[in-house]
Amino acid sequence: MTVYAPKGTNTGIAVVVFPGGGYNALAIDLEGTEICDWLTSRGITAVLLKYRAPTPKVGRYHESLQALQDAQRTLSLVRSNAYKWHIDPRKIGVIGFSAGGHLVAATSTRFDKRSYPPLDSADQISCRPDFAIALYPGHLSPWYSDDPKAWTSTEKLGFNANITVTSNTPPTFLLQAQDDPVDDVRNSMAYSLALRNARVPVELHLYAEGGHAFGIRQTKFPISGWPKLVEAWLRTIGIILD
Repeated sequence: MTVYAPKGTNTGIAVVVFPGGGYNALAIDLEGTEICDWLTSRGITAVLLKYRAPTPKVGRYHESLQALQDAQRTLSLVRSNAYKWHIDPRKIGVIGFSAGGHLVAATSTRFDKRSYPPLDSADQISCRPDFAIALYPGHLSPWYSDDPKAWTSTEKLGFNANITVTSNTPPTFLLQAQDDPVDDVRNSMAYSLALRNARVPVELHLYAEGGHAFGIRQTKFPISGWPKLVEAWLRTIGIILD
């Protein structure tokens, strides 16, 4: 992991960044360093995670256990170093793109059980994100589930049974384009519904156009304005205090 200190006023907020890449590679600039530049310009500490890839896929469920291990370890390390890095330990979130968006959901729902044997005292500290942001996430629809019964219809809105949402899942922001050719928009819709059913605060933004893997780079589509939406949402849930 690489820690990027905030520029100017330090808000005390930290965000761990999960680039996408289908768990086969990492878009380390488009969905990594460029995201860190935006965060630090807003006074937020950015922590870029270079999680292990490629990693084995299990059945039809393209989850990466190694990536989850790396993410959990990183969240605990950030929280254990919070005071040293001038971070509020109650304001540590995650942001992810595509497969990194799935990793956002994984860390948001699997923090109660460590996916690896504890290494040191840092692993005694919570790896639960305080808030979560997923853009054009993948692997959340039912056809990624281990359950064959969930594969029978891609016309219905369902949810990946391997992700267990509870009322303790952190507040979540979701954004995706309906013309996304890589990760079907039902990924965001399904996760949003699961969060709502668990009474977890969730904000979902769907746009008609925008495609996939646009990161923070400007396009001709309104979806490029998503950073301002995220900042407004962080104020709404009390993370950013003006």
